Amino acid sequence: MSDAKNGKPRDAESQKARGVARRAFFSIFGTHLIAGFVMLLFYPGEHANK
Repeated sequence: MSDAKNGKPRDAESQKARGVARRAFFSIFGTHLIAGFVMLLFYPGEHANK
């Protein structure tokens, strides 16, 4: 497989680094998404008439 930018073949090291970066991005994004959802669940409880 060749890189579209310069035509040089990609080595396994760069593919692994790209996979790690992608996995880290999705893990961080997913964690923030879940934390935001939990915060939304607590919001109505804080403003409930008790």
